[in-house]
Amino acid sequence: MKEDFLHYLWKFQKFSTGNLHTVEGEPLRILDTGVHNFNEGPDFQMAQVEIDNQKWAGNVEIHINSSDWFAHGHEKDTNYDNVILHVVWEHDAKVPRKDASFIPTIELKDKICLDTIQRYYQLISSEKKFIPSEAQFAEIPNDIFENWLHQMFLERLELKADSVFEELKHTSNNWEAVLFRMLCKNFGLKLNGPSFLSIAKSFDYSIVRKCGDNTLKLEAILYGQAGFLDQDISSQYYELLQDSYAYAKIMYGISNEGVLPSKFFRLRPPNFPTLRLSQFAVLWTHKKFLFSKLMDAKTKEDYYDIFEVAASEYWDIHYNFGVESNKRKKSLTKNFMDLLIINTVIPLKFTYMKYMGEVVLDELTQLALSIKAEKNTIISKFKELRDFDDTAWHSQALLHLKSNYCTPFKCLQCEIGNYILKQ
Repeated sequence: MKEDFLHYLWKFQKFSTGNLHTVEGEPLRILDTGVHNFNEGPDFQMAQVEIDNQKWAGNVEIHINSSDWFAHGHEKDTNYDNVILHVVWEHDAKVPRKDASFIPTIELKDKICLDTIQRYYQLISSEKKFIPSEAQFAEIPNDIFENWLHQMFLERLELKADSVFEELKHTSNNWEAVLFRMLCKNFGLKLNGPSFLSIAKSFDYSIVRKCGDNTLKLEAILYGQAGFLDQDISSQYYELLQDSYAYAKIMYGISNEGVLPSKFFRLRPPNFPTLRLSQFAVLWTHKKFLFSKLMDAKTKEDYYDIFEVAASEYWDIHYNFGVESNKRKKSLTKNFMDLLIINTVIPLKFTYMKYMGEVVLDELTQLALSIKAEKNTIISKFKELRDFDDTAWHSQALLHLKSNYCTPFKCLQCEIGNYILKQ
């Protein structure tokens, strides 16, 4: 038995509510279960009950055993002084108030339908499954499914906004510096994202500004911090990068100590870190007022225009330093631009507009709906369970559902889990 199941039972009144009595034998009538509290303090706030014909308004605390009140130290916490009812699975101890009277208690163990308990344990069984509800996932009505995904998409944005605001604190409220770090990280994709972020954080953003529109200067700093300029390669471009980086190290006192190494293993050549860093440097130095342009853009096509860049000329015949390849302009693909929109633009714009006191959820929802879903194993497995539109809005919502509800078994806080239990 888990407390979150008792929260579910109380919240949705999934127990026999007729002829209720407290453990002391006083008649009890539930008028309002209250507001579920997921923060510190009692589990449900602003509840209303009638005990022995007297109406009470206040908080409700829920435990497996009554004695858990003392195990959790609630008797020392003033947040629990206004608890009007103690809801427990099993009553094994009286809980006194400060005035020596006892908090009314209701015991649930003999008031629950066996089918409800069985459905609950089937849902959270330890049997290895992709998601707990996979057997019933296809049967969830589409309105419940889509409405819950709307909540998941918003929650994911709020979670990412927290990270953006944290980054903003570390950049002295410089939104351009935050964009620089986020874009650099996402140019590295999943494999090299941590490495690229460590590169972007390894020097002050003021140095980026001093590079101006000189792509080679910024490339030199990025490559140097990544440790790519320590080789003996006969190339004018490579030697210019080395000279520029050597100057920058002395001029700005920068060091690449602590920068995470970038990886090439199992990457397709178009995703090599050498190529991605050049594309990023070109974007940053060629697209003036990039932050403002991204915040002002509305449609997918607007963003495609902004991200229309290619790596430096050297990379037309290279994927790595000193190794020649067939000539081909290394431009950003539409698929890669989509990833930049999903992982950088949407969360950053949501956070910035929230900071400015504006709401752009509808605009960002439409933007995410216009972009194809990412291709990964999690989304593919969801597709095996039920059909849904192939959009980034759906994939982002489902990724949040998987990591924040399914994996930690928070089925009782999930509308899909609640629907299954109510059947």
